[in-house]
Amino acid sequence: MKFTVSRDALLKPLQVVSGAVERRHTIPILSNALIQVSGDEIRLTGTDLEVELVARCAVDKAVDGQVTVPAKKFLDIIRSLPDGATVEFSAAEDKALVRSGRSKFSLATLPAEDFPNIDDWDSDIQLVTSQTILKGLIEATHFSMANQDVRYYLNGMLFETDANVLRTVATDGHRLAMSSCAIGQPNLTGRQVIVPRKGVMELMRLLDSPDSEIKIAIGTNHVRVETNGISFTSKLVDGRFPDYRRVLPQGGDKVVIADRELLKHACSRAAILSNEKYRGVRVSLSSGEMCLTANNPEQETAEEIIEVDYQGDSLEIGFNVSYLIDVLNTVQGSKVKLTLSGPDASGLIEDSEDDSSLYVVMPMRL
Repeated sequence: MKFTVSRDALLKPLQVVSGAVERRHTIPILSNALIQVSGDEIRLTGTDLEVELVARCAVDKAVDGQVTVPAKKFLDIIRSLPDGATVEFSAAEDKALVRSGRSKFSLATLPAEDFPNIDDWDSDIQLVTSQTILKGLIEATHFSMANQDVRYYLNGMLFETDANVLRTVATDGHRLAMSSCAIGQPNLTGRQVIVPRKGVMELMRLLDSPDSEIKIAIGTNHVRVETNGISFTSKLVDGRFPDYRRVLPQGGDKVVIADRELLKHACSRAAILSNEKYRGVRVSLSSGEMCLTANNPEQETAEEIIEVDYQGDSLEIGFNVSYLIDVLNTVQGSKVKLTLSGPDASGLIEDSEDDSSLYVVMPMRL
């Protein structure tokens, strides 16, 4: 097999599929990318058995065939070539040859027949939306996913279809983020699936063309997203996501409206002298004012006072300041609304002008 292609045309598809490839794997072929030549097109595939990424690229002077090459080395070679360079690729027996100008590289290959493909599967739900909507939903919630939690179903993101709405929810047990968007498909079947953490992060990386259409197919054990000639497939986490509706605080009667930037900078400064392990900050509310205090085992203290729109009774509550900063970095509006009911109840944070995303942060004892 062989083909000729420009370096610039090959680089992005190769970067895409390399995202799924594991650097250190017990199965050697999983460090490789599958290259399939058919007609005037090549198909590149990378997988770690959980996530599979496929990208296509038009080529010249092609001879059909298939082979696998070390993904990272091949990517590094293509990336290091000058812009506009022409790449000639050929493979025979157990070697692949990459030529460009006066540069020549020989790569070890493994048989394409041994490359594991995710089995064919049927989708139960199909929907079409824009990259902007899907990326917005993921960006609004991904920071709340758990990382290597023994409750494996938290190490991912819940995607929920509900009538005309697509919703994402993530929680690590201490905080929860939820975002919803109407997608103009009123007959959508209600369904909940959990996409694993790696799949979510790869999906975020793929969504770089805001106006492009995106097709989502959800099956019993897999989800597939197709956009701009790229196909992303991920296994789903086999588990039951907690009932997030039970976690949403109800009946909070203490409502604070604060300038988002002002509050974020105050939290960031207070965090400097917070306990490095627990990251606690005490929030004290009084009429028209919020006071943030933090201290650490070295007896150092920080105090920040900002003006807020609050007319309720005085209240003291502790939060993990890192969780507050994560939310304030994610909310887009200029004002945030914080709804509280007492020192032992979770706080609800949202954009004061937009209720499509909600954030729940559990209190800390300080």
